[in-house]
Amino acid sequence: MPKLDGAIKDTETIIRMVEAAAAGGGLSAISLTSGVAESPEREVERVAAVVKALRERFDLPIGVSVYPTAASTAVLRAAGADEIKYNVETMDPGLFARVCPGLSLPFILDALAGAVEVFGRNAVFSNFIIGLGEDDETVREGVALLAKIGVIPVLRPISASPLRAGEIAVERPSAERLLRLAAMTREILERYDLDPRQARTMCLPCTGCDLTPFRDV
Repeated sequence: MPKLDGAIKDTETIIRMVEAAAAGGGLSAISLTSGVAESPEREVERVAAVVKALRERFDLPIGVSVYPTAASTAVLRAAGADEIKYNVETMDPGLFARVCPGLSLPFILDALAGAVEVFGRNAVFSNFIIGLGEDDETVREGVALLAKIGVIPVLRPISASPLRAGEIAVERPSAERLLRLAAMTREILERYDLDPRQARTMCLPCTGCDLTPFRDV
């Protein structure tokens, strides 16, 4: 995250962090989320090395969230990842072009579909931001499209960041809207026989940031 001036954690640092968490007791899963420091390909390579090192030390489910590449699904699965997340951010093409310049929504969707074939159903996820200016019908259509290919969407309410003031216009969604969209998502997931309760890593078991279908609504 360049605007936070954050350092890149090497493999040994991450291992020490997980070991410290395990020593405290109650560790049940490992989740790795990464941005892009150099290139998506280099990031996948780096995360795969971390997954492999963790897999050698811990008998726990490992989930990974990265920007996809042509080989990322196969590479991360081979390294030992159990679940994967590629974020669409928004399913409104116009909004996507504005808030994710230089990235490709069709490429991400293709990567998600391919990931379902490798990781299986109820093991592939995608963050879907709410509050960028999308309407509810766009959300419904987007959730249905993701569910149809076997992906469980995570509806993530946006919060304005002072670090991006003036760059994009956002509006924190109301509680009523979030409840309505979460209930709608549950109905669609039921239609396509997807169950967030089967997720073992990352956002869905945590429930800290989002309303999770079948758990909260």
